[in-house]
Amino acid sequence: MRGPAIAGVVLLVLGLAGLLWPVFSYTTTDTVADIGPVEVTTEDTEQVAIPPIPGGLVAALGAVLIVSGRRR
Repeated sequence: MRGPAIAGVVLLVLGLAGLLWPVFSYTTTDTVADIGPVEVTTEDTEQVAIPPIPGGLVAALGAVLIVSGRRR
């Protein structure tokens, strides 16, 4: 595979993943206080939403790159 075709596959996979999983979350751990042997931490859960239009555009761009990479 050539460079544009490989980039197209990566973009296609990322775009489809954005369409299939529109929201993902992750957890961060922060240290609030550290006093000697005692450590107080908090865990915050953050959610990131991916709009469907950019995911579809990225998938379409990936498909175009795959097709153009095969023609050369």
